[in-house]
Amino acid sequence: MTQQLPGLLDTETLRKDFPILDRVLHDGKKLVYLDNAATSQTPRQVLDVLSEYYEQHNANVHRGVHVLAEEATALYEGARDKVAEFINAPSRNEVIFTKNASESLNLVANMLGWADEPYRVDSDTEIVITEMEHHSNIVPWQLLAQRTGAKLKWFGLTDDGRLDLSDINEIINEKTKIVSFTLVSNIMGTVNPVEAIVRRAQEVGALVCVDASQAAPHMPLDVQALQADFVAFTGHKMCGPTGIGVLWGRQELLEDLPPFLGGGEMIETVSMHSSTYAPAPHKFEAGTPPISQAIGLGAAVDYLSSIGMDKIAQHEHAITEYAVKRLQEVPDLRIIGPTTAEDRGAAISFTLGDIHPHDVGQVLDEQGIAVRVGHHCARPVCLRYGIPATTRASFYLYSTPAEVDALVEGLEHVRNFFG
Repeated sequence: MTQQLPGLLDTETLRKDFPILDRVLHDGKKLVYLDNAATSQTPRQVLDVLSEYYEQHNANVHRGVHVLAEEATALYEGARDKVAEFINAPSRNEVIFTKNASESLNLVANMLGWADEPYRVDSDTEIVITEMEHHSNIVPWQLLAQRTGAKLKWFGLTDDGRLDLSDINEIINEKTKIVSFTLVSNIMGTVNPVEAIVRRAQEVGALVCVDASQAAPHMPLDVQALQADFVAFTGHKMCGPTGIGVLWGRQELLEDLPPFLGGGEMIETVSMHSSTYAPAPHKFEAGTPPISQAIGLGAAVDYLSSIGMDKIAQHEHAITEYAVKRLQEVPDLRIIGPTTAEDRGAAISFTLGDIHPHDVGQVLDEQGIAVRVGHHCARPVCLRYGIPATTRASFYLYSTPAEVDALVEGLEHVRNFFG
């Protein structure tokens, strides 16, 4: 029998907001969606806003004086206000819309590569990341290092899936220009010690960029409390549409740093000889932006805020604690990363004996259980722990203990299937 856990949300009511959760898949199996770290599902409240925009307000923003253009602009900029409040940004002008967190992180890397002193990354400087990063927070820095001659360094991992900060004073030193790391690991769920890393970076005058893609959907996110210089996250993991991301940056930095993309709207004046740029955030939003997607993200922020991010975090902690306990009951199952619910998010990666994760995922799919398999865009983690890949189950505000039980039963079926 499924347990009743303290701290859970009213999932019976909440799940009615998500039409897709009622889908019936193979042989009458009801969908058990456990791939939320990749993409969360979208509630009716967001779908309705997107539909209304296209049916009633669809137009390009900022340039037109007709009714539809003004309405679209108000909705788009209104979404910026909502996001700024959601992350406690000091100014709405610090919120830049991108198409995803990957673009946000690439934006930071390119700004620093083209910047003047004191922000420029060059052959005399160092870039610091970690071994647990998503590829989106590795590859842009590798490209920047290759282009500028800067040295790329990183924090390694302990055996239990946490950052090894034993040599933090050597890795982050006077040559360090930027430290970029994830707040919550997308593969292991590890919640990283932001305060210690930021404090050391500030001691040496380095900038800090935080990838909050796995944090913004699941817990209160306060950019002022983080004390970082940049924070990136994405909409499709937090009940919003795909194609929309956010980069928050400190106002003074955005004023000083150069744009990454050139085109319409990001300019102040243009001649055939030179151009001047609009103030932030428009300086970094060249061309037609992701209008409907930003409006959808604003609706998602409204939805999450109406529930309460603290309550969502409490719900997920209870589900994750239960899931860790139940998964450890499965013979031959090895959790990759923290094996307690403390200081971890709602993504759990594991291996199951010698069964390849792709086979695990396929058999689970036949039972209607959707999980993620592979490297999860974090291949260095798999290399660190000597595994080809993992199976990942990830939970969200609508996840239930019954779905955890279904996963455990499904894994028993996998074991039986493969003998």
